[in-house]
Amino acid sequence: PRSRGARAAPFSRELAGVCAGCGRKCSLFLRRRGAARMKLNISFPATGCQKLIEVDDERKLRTFYEKRMATEVAADSLGEEWKGYVVRISGGNDKQGFPMKQGVLTHGRVRLLLSKGHSCYRPRRTGERKRKSVRGCIVDANLSVLNLVIVKKGEKDIPGLTDTTVPRRLGPKRASRIRKLFNLSKEDDVRQYVVRKPLNKEGKKPRTKAPKIQRLVTPRVLQHKRRRIALKKQRTQKNKEEAAEYAKLLAKRMKEAKEKRQEQIAKRRRLSSLRASTSKSESSQK
Repeated sequence: PRSRGARAAPFSRELAGVCAGCGRKCSLFLRRRGAARMKLNISFPATGCQKLIEVDDERKLRTFYEKRMATEVAADSLGEEWKGYVVRISGGNDKQGFPMKQGVLTHGRVRLLLSKGHSCYRPRRTGERKRKSVRGCIVDANLSVLNLVIVKKGEKDIPGLTDTTVPRRLGPKRASRIRKLFNLSKEDDVRQYVVRKPLNKEGKKPRTKAPKIQRLVTPRVLQHKRRRIALKKQRTQKNKEEAAEYAKLLAKRMKEAKEKRQEQIAKRRRLSSLRASTSKSESSQK
């Protein structure tokens, strides 16, 4: 909060641009003096370099205003050395540090209920959700840093960005990717081609460090696979034998039950016929 009597910085009345929504002067473009300063964090994936430049000129930044994330923009307005460059807007942060979120079509800040899988949020517990403040995906003058990725290289080299190459710190770890990198056949030993990291310390013997190769097919792995298949076959055979034995026992029990039922029916018939004969004899004697 401002102290009593402190005055806010006056707005500059120069036209910073025309609003794409209403087509006239908009409060979005009435900026405070000195508020046009923005940092551009530009990366070039081909060389692995990135560079942070600070831009104070409103006219240079005007190209990016009202553009959404993932939009490709020509970077000619940044200067003569950027002629022919095309950059993609990959994100940014406002002056309070809140990040831009793709899909939120607004200039300002909103509070969204975020869960696992959403950007701008990392859950600490299973199933946890939180309401977090994020910024919309549309660029305006209230950002402190804008992240850009070079999609197309221009005519000139940018010092510290396109003229130097930063090697990858770690090589591939998966066996198939090592084969693909070095164009190896199935007969070649992948373990001989792992990218090793040198560890040189003063007063100690130099040594190297290598990652554990994943998905490497070794004789032990094949043995485990054969054992799993053999156990699976044994279980299948055992289940078949037990099913046949059960079916045999069930048929036997059903046959015994049927014979017992037939005996009971025959016994009832004999008793009923005996009662009928005794009743007839009694009636004839009378």
